[in-house]
Amino acid sequence: MVRGRSWGVVGVVVVVAAAIGYVAFAATRDQNAGDVPPGCRVSLDGATFTMSPEQASHATTIAAVGKRLGMPDHAVSVALAAALQESKLYNLDYGDRDSLGLFQQRPSQGWGTPTEVLTPHYAASAFYRRLARVPGWETLPVTTAAQRVQRSSAPDAYAQWELQARAIAQAATGEIPAGLSCRVDVGATQSSGKPLRQALARELGPFTLDVPVPDARGWTVAAWLVGHAQEFGVSQVTFAGQAWTPSSGRWLASGGPIEMTVRVTEER
Repeated sequence: MVRGRSWGVVGVVVVVAAAIGYVAFAATRDQNAGDVPPGCRVSLDGATFTMSPEQASHATTIAAVGKRLGMPDHAVSVALAAALQESKLYNLDYGDRDSLGLFQQRPSQGWGTPTEVLTPHYAASAFYRRLARVPGWETLPVTTAAQRVQRSSAPDAYAQWELQARAIAQAATGEIPAGLSCRVDVGATQSSGKPLRQALARELGPFTLDVPVPDARGWTVAAWLVGHAQEFGVSQVTFAGQAWTPSSGRWLASGGPIEMTVRVTEER
């Protein structure tokens, strides 16, 4: 009988210890989930840069359009530096004189109609087309190349954005795997698969989802999906054995097979 009581006590102790262990694990898990602040971030050379979901959406659009047009990653850095200076990556419906949009392009100067320059993928395409006409732009510093396109009254202003532009470009073009992460709330987003896929194909081109893709291409697609998660209600992105969710704000091991196929799940 004494032995039975001893085993009973041991059993209670084990249950209590297990409960305490679970509570500690749950607290650690919840604490870790809360370690990631809301918003988006990229890092380069020990520096971390933060963006709002809206800024990340526009940044990944700029990068995607550059890749669709076949522009080198240096062009994406130039475009992002220009947009950071001109609009802080917000699609502004106002500006100096008739300047509008991400790049503060002027319809009166042949950049397009007001509606066009306020359409992010059009504005990015227009920037790249003019950049491609700059002689030797491929070897020019970011700030110099940006100025040759923008012709700003403050020609040296783009230099202050160069490191951040490079960090975003490397994450958004797949040079750095899982380089862009965002913690966002997608619960209230109304979405269906068709608009997301149409937008992705328009900005980055076809053959992006559910088919094997090269490593850099896959991370470009994945970054675009993370950057547009709040807009389209993306609840999970997986690629190359890693998974991102908006509630965690992190890329973590997916636990499944390592597939070089980008897959996306949306809120319903």
